[in-house]
Amino acid sequence: MGNEHIVTDGQVNEEAKTETWEKRAALAQSGLMKQYWNSKRNLFDNLSPCNDLCNEKFHYWWQAHGVDALVDAYIRTGDSEVKGNLANMYQGMLDRNGGAWPNDFYDDMEWLAIAWLRAYEATSEDKYKQAALLLWEDIKTGWNEEQGGGIAWRKPQMDYKNTPANAPAAILAARLYQQFGDAEDLAWAKKIYDWQKANLVDPESGFVWDGKNREGDGKIDKSWEFSYCQGVYIGAGVELFRATGDRSYLADASRTAQASKARLTSPITGMLPSESNGDGGLFKGIFVRYLAEFVLVDPSQKESLDLLVTNANSLWSYGRDEQRQMFSKSWATSPEPAEDLSVNLSGVMLLERMAVLEKKGLLKER
Repeated sequence: MGNEHIVTDGQVNEEAKTETWEKRAALAQSGLMKQYWNSKRNLFDNLSPCNDLCNEKFHYWWQAHGVDALVDAYIRTGDSEVKGNLANMYQGMLDRNGGAWPNDFYDDMEWLAIAWLRAYEATSEDKYKQAALLLWEDIKTGWNEEQGGGIAWRKPQMDYKNTPANAPAAILAARLYQQFGDAEDLAWAKKIYDWQKANLVDPESGFVWDGKNREGDGKIDKSWEFSYCQGVYIGAGVELFRATGDRSYLADASRTAQASKARLTSPITGMLPSESNGDGGLFKGIFVRYLAEFVLVDPSQKESLDLLVTNANSLWSYGRDEQRQMFSKSWATSPEPAEDLSVNLSGVMLLERMAVLEKKGLLKER
């Protein structure tokens, strides 16, 4: 492990000041493809470097975020090679999942549906739309009245409801409404969001809890404090605002963003925590993706923008292996000799979001 660093403006050298976030995002995507892409499987490897057992487990939801990262790159560049990689990954996911899209985890399917919907928006290729809609039909079967409603986390455990299965579903439903105009999708988005807010959001602070009834006792997992949960709830509020124009959703997002900063970031450095390898490696990437979406719809959110800038500067200066263009699970320390795909995707997602904020002119004085 490297030593943790505090990034100050004085430490940013002149070359770094002139280097655009677009260029950095491009380097990150190049590293992602070089270090993780497996052209035989048409999927990303789970680990880099990849050993013989590296891909024994199918991390469906990691790959879904891999699709999302490729969409980021395609939107930024319009590059035909990236478009081809998306098509390859479409087939690779089908092949690895037995020729079908659904699996047993509702949150997994939501992430892939969100990614394919974005791929459709970016390319207009109908197969991506159809994949997203097919997954959405399956996702809706997860709603039941156990715990007063909500979408279950997984099919073998229909009475366990959590933020990872509900807030992304609200994001998906609201985006489907924005794309295709079906009022039923908006009704679903509102219903899911309302259940999420009533059951898994602290009414005092806006901080988002993880789940309810995991052990069959009706209890809420309030001790699990993850950036993932904050990000998806913020994202759900942003998408419902975009769909309805109702600013109360932005007020909800603002409270959660403020609570996230207070509870999760270092009061000294402003850095988000390391949430380890494995699934936790993706948590910060999800958080920053949707926090950036919040800033895009409400540029007055200076604290959220500052959080993104602080973490991105540190990631680029200290949390990156410059030779391999790989990133660390801690954005203030150097990467381990091997890092999970999940960890690297989070770094890529942060840099891609910074490139978008830069393009929109929100980083002019930074």
